[in-house]
Amino acid sequence: MSKNMVGKMMLPALMLSSAPLALAPSLAHAQDAAADAAASDNNGVIVVTARRREETLIDVPIAVSAFSGEKLAEQGAVDITALQQQTPNLTLQIARGSNSTLIAFIRGVGQQDPLWGFEPGVGLYVDDVYVARPQGAVLDIFDVDRIEVLRGPQGTLYGRNTIGGAIKYVTKKLGHDFAGKVRGVYGSYNQVDLVGQVTVPLGDKLTIGGALARYWRDGYGKNLTTGAEHYNKDVIAGRISIEFEPSDGVFFRLAGDKTVDKSNARHGHRMVGNGALAAYVPLSDVYDTRAGIGDKNKVKNEGVSFTGEIELSDALTFKTISAYRDGHTDTVIDFDNTPDPALDVPAFYDDRQFTQEFQLLYEGERLQGVFGLFYLDARAKGAFDTVVGALGATTLTSGTVKTKSYAAFADFSYDLTDQFKLSAGLRWTKDDKTGTVFRRNYTGLRSPLFGNAAAVPGLIRTNYTNDRSFDQFTPRVSLSYKPIEDINLYASYGKGFKSGGFDMRGDAVFTPTTVNGYKPETVDAFEVGMKGAFLDRTLFVNLAGFHSDYKDQQVTIQVPNVAGGIASFVDNAGKAKIYGLELEMRMVPSRNFSVTAAFGYTHADYKKFLTYISGGTTPIDVASQRVFQNTPKYSGNVSATWSHDIAGGRFAVTPALSLRSDYSQFEIKNALLDQDGYALVDASATWTSDDDRFQIGVHGRNL
Repeated sequence: MSKNMVGKMMLPALMLSSAPLALAPSLAHAQDAAADAAASDNNGVIVVTARRREETLIDVPIAVSAFSGEKLAEQGAVDITALQQQTPNLTLQIARGSNSTLIAFIRGVGQQDPLWGFEPGVGLYVDDVYVARPQGAVLDIFDVDRIEVLRGPQGTLYGRNTIGGAIKYVTKKLGHDFAGKVRGVYGSYNQVDLVGQVTVPLGDKLTIGGALARYWRDGYGKNLTTGAEHYNKDVIAGRISIEFEPSDGVFFRLAGDKTVDKSNARHGHRMVGNGALAAYVPLSDVYDTRAGIGDKNKVKNEGVSFTGEIELSDALTFKTISAYRDGHTDTVIDFDNTPDPALDVPAFYDDRQFTQEFQLLYEGERLQGVFGLFYLDARAKGAFDTVVGALGATTLTSGTVKTKSYAAFADFSYDLTDQFKLSAGLRWTKDDKTGTVFRRNYTGLRSPLFGNAAAVPGLIRTNYTNDRSFDQFTPRVSLSYKPIEDINLYASYGKGFKSGGFDMRGDAVFTPTTVNGYKPETVDAFEVGMKGAFLDRTLFVNLAGFHSDYKDQQVTIQVPNVAGGIASFVDNAGKAKIYGLELEMRMVPSRNFSVTAAFGYTHADYKKFLTYISGGTTPIDVASQRVFQNTPKYSGNVSATWSHDIAGGRFAVTPALSLRSDYSQFEIKNALLDQDGYALVDASATWTSDDDRFQIGVHGRNL
C-alpha cells in the first residue's frame, strides 16, 4: 500500500522575490482596486465575466470567487492549486504520481481518474479556450490578470463538463505602452523562479508581447533506489501574443503558448507491506521512495488561439474564439514503490483538440445576454503496461477516444423592474464519440509497445471499436431582487451534465458489457444567495446555500471473476444528494488594513451505489458503506493585511490561515490512505515602490 503525499503538502518554503517594472505599471484586477476604493471614495466595484460578459460581482446570481494575478503573486502562490486554500468547497490538487495533472472537485463533483478519454467534472478555461484534459493543467501563475472560480454546474454557458463548476484563467491584455517586467524568486530547496515579460507597441494599432518563465527546485525527497531527486521541479513555459485594434470597437488577438515539464516522476511513499511485500520496512521520510521503475517524466503542452471582438453597434458585439491545443505525456508509475517490478506501470498520453466558438453579445437598457455556437473536435489517445514482476507477466492497455461536440446556447437577463431581474439560459449539446480499446496479456516484463520486443503475446482481453452519441438540454433560471443598490438576493436553478464515454481500462473477458460504454451523469442544482456591500462599502459579504441531486454518477466499480481476480469497470452506478453553505467576507475599514475570510460546508451522501462484492454476480447497493472522495465537510480560511507608507513605498504584511477537515481519497474509507484534517499557516511581507516599478517580497508557505 502506497501513499502519494499530495494532500498535506507539508513543505516549508521561504522565498525572496523582486519585480522591477519598466515604463508602465502592470495591470491589476478590479478586486485589488476595490480595497483602496472602498476606503477612499466608496466605489468598491469588482468586475467578473462569469456569464461571458462584464458584470459587477454583486450582480451575478451565482457563487463566484475572483482572484487577481497580482494578489496571488504577492501571496507567493506558485500555481492554481493555491486557490484551494482560499475558495470554499474547492479541491484543487496535483494527481497522484504526477507533477502537472490536475484533480479538481467543487461541491463534491469532479474527476478523480485522469486517464485519457475520461471527462473532467470541473471545466478549465484559459482566455475562454476550453482545456479538455487534466494532463498539464496545473497552470503556473504568471502573466495572469485574474482567475475566477465558478461554483455549481455551468452547463448553460460553459458546456457539458462543467457539472461541478468552472475555473477561468484570464491573461492580461497587452495595451499600447512599451513595458517590461522581471520577477525573480529564490526559496527553500534551491527554488529559483524567473519570469520575464515584455510589451512592444508597433504603431498605435498593433502590439506584440510575450512572457517566459523558468522554474527549478531541488527535490525535497529522494529515490533511494536510483539516487534521483524526488518532488523536484523542472519547468519552462512561454507565451507570445499579437494584438491588433484597427479602430474603436474592433479587437483581434493571436496567441501561442508552450509548457514543458521535465520534473521527475512522483512515486509516492509506501506506508505498509502486503502480500509478498509483508516484510517491507517503511521509510522514515515520507517524501522518499524506493521506486525501481525509473524517474523519467515529461509533459508537453502547447496551443494557439485567435480571438476577435467586433462592436456591431452600441448594443451588439460579435466575438469569435478559435483554438488548437496539443499535449503529450510520457510517464512511469511505480505502484509498489519497491526496487522490484512488483507492480509497475509505464504509460503515455497524447491529446489534441480544436475548438471554435461564436458569441453574439447584447447589452440593452433592460435586456442583456449572449447567444453562442460551440464546436469541439478532439482525440484522446494513450497506453500503459501493467507489469506484475512476480508472475513475469504484463497486460498492455491502449486505446483512443475521438469526440465531436456541437452546442448552441443562449443566456439572457431582463430587468422586470428596477429591483427585480429575471435571468434564463438554455444549452443544447450533442457529443459523437468513437472509442477504440485494446487490451492483451504478454509473457515478459513490459510489452513490445514499451520496449520489450521479446515479449510473448497471449490472450487478447479487449479489442473493439464502438460509437455512441449523447445529447442533452441544460437549462438555467434565476430571479434576483435588489432591495437597495448594494444588496442582491437571488435564487437559481441549473442543470449540468458530464458526457458519457468508453472505459479505456475495460476488460471484455471479465465484463463483456464494457464495449457498450457508459452514460452521461447529471446534476440538478438549486441555490439561494445574497451578495452585498455594507457599512459604507467597507464590508463585502457573499453568502450561498445549495442543494444538488446527482444522478447516473460515473463510478469505478470492482467486478469479481471466476478465477478469483478483480476487474475495474466504469458504470453509472451512483446516485446522491449534496447540500451545503458558502460564506465569503472582505472587510476594508481603512486604506491600511483589510481582512478576508471564507467558510465552506458540504454534506454529500450516496443514495445508491451499485457494485459487486464477496464474489457475487449480482450488483449490490452499498451506498451506506461509500463516501464521497476529495470532499472535506468543512473548509475555511482567514487572512489579514496590514499596510503602511514607508521609505518611498508601501509595506504590507499578510498572515493567512487555511483549514480543511478530513476526507477520503476514494469511495471506500482507508485510514492509511485518507487525509486527516489539517491547518496551514502562510505569511507574506512585501514592499512596493510608490511608482509601482519595484516590489520586494518575502513569503513563507506551510509554516
